[in-house]
Amino acid sequence: MSVRASHSARAALSGLRRVSFGGPAAIVTSIGLILGLNAATTSRVAIASSLLILALGDNLTDALSVHIYQEAERLPERDAFQTTVSNFLARLLVSLSFVALVVTTSPPWTNWLSILWGFVLLSALTYRLAKMRGVKPAAEIGKHCVVALIVVLLSVAVGTWVPAWIHRAEGGPIAVVTFLFGSRTETLGGTVQ
Repeated sequence: MSVRASHSARAALSGLRRVSFGGPAAIVTSIGLILGLNAATTSRVAIASSLLILALGDNLTDALSVHIYQEAERLPERDAFQTTVSNFLARLLVSLSFVALVVTTSPPWTNWLSILWGFVLLSALTYRLAKMRGVKPAAEIGKHCVVALIVVLLSVAVGTWVPAWIHRAEGGPIAVVTFLFGSRTETLGGTVQ
């Protein structure tokens, strides 16, 4: 490999490295949020607002964390700043693409399209990184998609469970105990129906 090709490959990997933290975080978080909130029967306005709050608030917090970490690793100030800005912009753009999906589609299309879009983005990023690292893309894509799938399933479970739990809690302590432990709970004084 020539010196020029080697430098070009390192530059491309460096560019991907700058977005490799923020991109997947925004992708998987957005899918989980959309599906979890839809499972909780939340409105599209609430879902779009939540995505925007994450795109700005959580994104700025993560960008600050990445920047402080890079300073602790004694990265040159310019490199740390460029990575921080790249990470922020990658997450913002990805999050905005999911906001556009929520605003322009209706459930259940929102769910299916967000899954499709998220897995396409995650697979494309993983593929590029795997090729640059010289590892098998299929294995890397598989691992990353399994983690994303776990997040999606947990989000849907929480989005389904929390409203049911809150509705039971509104019925009083007996309803909460019944919801958590089944229809019959043994107590010191007997059985609660």
